[in-house]
Amino acid sequence: MNNSRIAVLASGTGSNVRAILQAAAAGSCPVETALVLSDKADAGALTIAKEAGVAQVLHITPKDYADRAAFDMACAEVIEAAGCHWVVLAGYMRILSEAFVQRFPQRIINIHPALLPAFPGADGAGDALRYGVKITGCTVHLVDEVLDGGPILAQQAVLVNDDDTRETLLNRLHTAEHQLYPATLARLVEQGFRLEGRRVIWRE
Repeated sequence: MNNSRIAVLASGTGSNVRAILQAAAAGSCPVETALVLSDKADAGALTIAKEAGVAQVLHITPKDYADRAAFDMACAEVIEAAGCHWVVLAGYMRILSEAFVQRFPQRIINIHPALLPAFPGADGAGDALRYGVKITGCTVHLVDEVLDGGPILAQQAVLVNDDDTRETLLNRLHTAEHQLYPATLARLVEQGFRLEGRRVIWRE
């Protein structure tokens, strides 16, 4: 299997999808986005992928399946048929089933708008702001069965300003994400890693 082929799963506007596609087009991120898949018919990520000429751009409706596991297995079949090595979550708002995670061991990547293990969950930026931290950031991590709990691949710090709102902080976090995510994907393809317990050790 070609380890540069990725499937991107997205539910929202697709800003990280755009960042990955732009970095790939510029030659700084040596990945081939073979598939962009969304659970939302109106996801901006689908439009971005179509305009960029991604080979497969699909909307799969969760309501067409009996349960989360059945939906996830349908998505998994499409990902494997497309020959994708990495499953890249980019604003994908569904919690993955255990069976899906186990089907792609150490090959599912997510980005989270906080410095994990602090502030996991759906509102990392808002939670950090409400807690009063002075530094937050974003984390790229492997996905396992624990929500936002997989081994950490990379992190980037972002200062919290006294006058920040959730929206202004989130904007700066997104800017950091758009740098960190393509750079981390490039390292996955070019270097690879090994695990020592929870520690990700990048190969030379």
